[in-house]
Amino acid sequence: MVGTTLTGLLKPLLLPLSSGEYFIDPAIVLAPMAGITNAPFRTLCREQGAGLFVSEMVTARALIERRPETLRMIVPGKDEWPRSVQLYSVDPTTMRAAVTMIGKENLADHIDMNFGCPVPKVTRKGGGAALPYKRRLFSHIVQAAVEAARSYGIPVTVKMRIGIDSDHHTYLEAAQSAAELGVAWVALHARTAAQMYEGKSDWSAITQLVEHLKPTGTPVLGNGDIWSGRDALEMVSETGCAGVVVGRGCLGRPWLFADLVSSFKGDEGELTPTLHEVREIMFRHAHLIVEYLESEDRGMRDMRKHMAWYLKGFSVPREIRRDLGMVSSLREMRTLLDTLEEQPYPKEVGDKPRGRTSHSRPPTLPDGWLNDPDELVHIELEDAFSGG
Repeated sequence: MVGTTLTGLLKPLLLPLSSGEYFIDPAIVLAPMAGITNAPFRTLCREQGAGLFVSEMVTARALIERRPETLRMIVPGKDEWPRSVQLYSVDPTTMRAAVTMIGKENLADHIDMNFGCPVPKVTRKGGGAALPYKRRLFSHIVQAAVEAARSYGIPVTVKMRIGIDSDHHTYLEAAQSAAELGVAWVALHARTAAQMYEGKSDWSAITQLVEHLKPTGTPVLGNGDIWSGRDALEMVSETGCAGVVVGRGCLGRPWLFADLVSSFKGDEGELTPTLHEVREIMFRHAHLIVEYLESEDRGMRDMRKHMAWYLKGFSVPREIRRDLGMVSSLREMRTLLDTLEEQPYPKEVGDKPRGRTSHSRPPTLPDGWLNDPDELVHIELEDAFSGG
């Protein structure tokens, strides 16, 4: 499909802030990723053209308990706006309290709710992708967030998956409920919880959701398998979604957002930075992390996980890869990076899937979870972990 024929497909996405209507242009959103989308990484993606950049997922309980690391996770980067926070909770009262705290203390401009996380430590509590199966509980949590946020002019959105597994799809009914309760949009990762990150996402589900929510006027954002600007164009063209959410595709590739912007403008070329250009982005990323964490030791430990993603596909001596994976200071990292020989971008490998590739498996659920979708259960409060 020729890119220029798709120019103009992606319109600015309305985010009704308390300060007035704000249009996300382009309608390209950085997905929240645990351990990844901290302020330094959001800064890199924002500079490359991301229209909205969501924090790592934080639990509502940890927030209202004012756990120091949780409070740090929602601190925006320099000049970051709108400030976007993703919340997780399995309890309406806790969710309401967390949203009220955010509003009273002016901690964020936008709140996203996590109903898509498939990892066992979340679903075993009935949270994440497991929660929409309990229809009434899901509606109560969404309603609590929307009502609490309304007083402060904070828009609320939801992110979800298709459902628990192939026998328990929840997205159409849950999205309808969320739309009727007043969320600004619904983002759909087109996989089930059982799929984790395996196989191909089912974009036809995004198409169905777009059609299903048309009467409500609620926009749908598509998520899943966007590895290039071409992929995003195809998703919008095939599904009619109002925007795209990008997660694993930007790991070690924050310039993907510049490529997405370029593609939606109708440009044919793809951004392919050389190894020397990539190494400078890597070093800046490390600087930002060290500054953010106020510790070179902590910053370099956090940076290590990004090394393999940045260098994927490039020809780098094994010993240098190993040393970068154990780097302990900015000076050491600079020395190692300066030994890398210039190379063109390895497009055939660099644009391939990256990040989590967990194999499909039956989701871990609370006992009896699938017995009655209309049961208004009381779930033990989630652990106040930060991640997922």
